[in-house]
Amino acid sequence: MMAREAAWRIFPGELTASTIERKGNDEKSPTYVLSPLGAMINRVMIAGVLTEVENKGSEDEPLWNGRINDPTGNYYISVGRYQPEAAATMATLETPSLVAVVGKVRTYTSNDGRVFVSIRPERIVNITEEERYAWMLDASKSLWERLLNIKKALSDPNASVDSLKQMGFDEHDAESITMALDTYGVPDSSRYLKIIQTALRFLLPNNEVDFGLPENESDIPDEIDIPNNSLKSSDFGNDAENKEDIILRILQELDNDSRGVPVDEIKRRAEAEGITETEVEELSSALMDKGLVYEPNLNYLKII
Repeated sequence: MMAREAAWRIFPGELTASTIERKGNDEKSPTYVLSPLGAMINRVMIAGVLTEVENKGSEDEPLWNGRINDPTGNYYISVGRYQPEAAATMATLETPSLVAVVGKVRTYTSNDGRVFVSIRPERIVNITEEERYAWMLDASKSLWERLLNIKKALSDPNASVDSLKQMGFDEHDAESITMALDTYGVPDSSRYLKIIQTALRFLLPNNEVDFGLPENESDIPDEIDIPNNSLKSSDFGNDAENKEDIILRILQELDNDSRGVPVDEIKRRAEAEGITETEVEELSSALMDKGLVYEPNLNYLKII
């Protein structure tokens, strides 16, 4: 069985700039959207305020469109009959409300040739303000790592897949970064630093978060160097790995008969540890992708 793609935490500014689709070699291969920073995106997890909901279809065959606002921009979602769970949720959601969405990304081209990115939700849930903050921190960490990887790749003016692998990149990252640089060119790093700065200012309103960037977007230079000392990955902690360890510990504690643990029970225990239901699903997928757990039965998990 093909492993489910991990869901990227990605801000609107990077997602909407991702206009290139890459398809696999056969019909069963997933379709990816390539970001300017080298993220090869099939699925995303986003969070924000649902500000608009509209049924563009009919009562019998609804086609829900929605807009989700983030402090750094807007996401656009589209839900049809092939996403029945998400469609049913869209019919009941109020605006404005805080939501998290897990879904697949697609691009489409308008009649005038412009390329747009939309998300086709697999699941939509209401979230708390604290859960939104946690998502924004994860998305900031993820974006910062991609900026550092791009800077590292650009240290070689003739960067290639082989040279990036020699620098320590795995083959997947080496291929996606070189493809992004070849397709989009050198990214405007100031644009992405501004996104992180905006997110951190939202998270830390009583702290002065300033990367030395102009307040007016039009005044930002075309290219600036990513400051080595302005942030470190360690400053963000290691939440995702810690949460995976928590899920593994819960599985060890609850699997008394060696038959696995019901996912609902994992979610109840994880909630006491500060992990949401949506995070449990994503963490479970990540652990399965790593070969650490498997599903012995439907809606059960077991450590390998």
